[in-house]
Amino acid sequence: MIFHANGLWDLYLDGNNFYGEMKNVDVSTFEFPTSLREIDLRNNKLYGDLPRWIGNVPFLEKLALSENGFEGSIPMEFCNLNYLEFLDLSENNLFGSIPTCFNPPDIKHVHLQGNRLSGPLPIAFYNSSSLVTLDLGGNNLTGSIPKWIGTLSSLNVLLLKANNLHGRIPVQLCKLYSLSMIDLSHNMFYGFIPTCLGNLTLKTKDRKTLTSYFMEASDVLEDILPYPKETRWRGDGLHGYPDTYMEEWVQFTTKSRSYSYGGLILEDMTGIDLSCNKLTGRIPPELGNLSQIHSLNLSYNNLTGVIPSSFSNLKQIESLDLSYNSLSGEIPNQLVELNSLEVFSVAHNNLSGSIPEPKAQFGTFIESSYEGNPFLCGAILHKSCSRINSPSTISTISDDKGEDGLFDTYDFCVSFFISYVVVLLTIFAVLYINPYWRRSWFSFVGKCITTCRFSIGGSFLAYFIFKRCV
Repeated sequence: MIFHANGLWDLYLDGNNFYGEMKNVDVSTFEFPTSLREIDLRNNKLYGDLPRWIGNVPFLEKLALSENGFEGSIPMEFCNLNYLEFLDLSENNLFGSIPTCFNPPDIKHVHLQGNRLSGPLPIAFYNSSSLVTLDLGGNNLTGSIPKWIGTLSSLNVLLLKANNLHGRIPVQLCKLYSLSMIDLSHNMFYGFIPTCLGNLTLKTKDRKTLTSYFMEASDVLEDILPYPKETRWRGDGLHGYPDTYMEEWVQFTTKSRSYSYGGLILEDMTGIDLSCNKLTGRIPPELGNLSQIHSLNLSYNNLTGVIPSSFSNLKQIESLDLSYNSLSGEIPNQLVELNSLEVFSVAHNNLSGSIPEPKAQFGTFIESSYEGNPFLCGAILHKSCSRINSPSTISTISDDKGEDGLFDTYDFCVSFFISYVVVLLTIFAVLYINPYWRRSWFSFVGKCITTCRFSIGGSFLAYFIFKRCV
């Protein structure tokens, strides 16, 4: 019936309990409706392979099949969807690689997270200047982030969480001046954090989420067409539907929890998550230039050095997690100026000194925010700062003791040598001046030598006789 519905524009069947397998059909026996623009079958109980006939819908713009039980690979027929702008196949059981031929010229939003897709990041997305959202998290992707990532000039959201990606974080990401959300957590990235990430503006006003496109169409058309102003115009603006349909959602972890962001909230969200990797080196002070960022997570890495005082410039930040690293030094007191900060953690590092003054937001943080730093002190930690020696102080004391010990040994050796020489010279002078003592001394030495010689000879003779008798 659907295949013969020539007047059908949008097919919305999401959020039901439809159950069963969507079987493929012989496309040669059907002429697909040219009017069909959107298919939404999200959040059902459909299973089986992805239907190949969808690739023959000529002018399809939006396809959402997420939260079902589809399996198998992404059909090559999907490469025929040249008008596709929105693709959501997330939360299924898809496997295999992403077809290299899949590169619709106007694609804006790609959601493939929560599957079992494998292989490297496909070159299909190379030079996709229209791509706004790329969510490939929760798969089995391998390899490194390719350098051509810098060609995605419109990219706002890059989510590659929980894959098997490795290598260094490419500096080409810094060329994506539209980026607002980056999640590279739970991978195997190593090396330094690129300092140029501090040059990102993290602008939100220019982001084009799926909802924002529809709202713009509504604002333009609501004054010229005879429909109620309460109607939000969708698609091509010739018919109205509630704005909850085909809304874009992404998952992002902040404030120690995973949240779903969609609609206007997604447009306002900014964050960088590099946690659970193998990053090393210091935290770039340039990250303090990200004045619009709401969430920064660098936990569970091997970062060293101090916490940059420039973080006091992150006036919009709500969640800052630097826990489980090897950071040292003191917590900058300037951080108390972060009045939007709700979640803060520097637990399990090598920090020392007093925790920041418990005022403003820092008056709300509990002991778990600082635990695992044996040389931190403060009322919250039940440690008096007057009785705690920092690692730097202990090291200085040890160095001083080591240097004192070295000087004592040197002085002793010099004194002993001088004393020994003085005693020998005194004996020689006495023997030289007094002939009687000199003769007595040499006579005594001669008797000692004779006695030792006969004693040793007698011992050898006794030993020889003993061995013969035995």
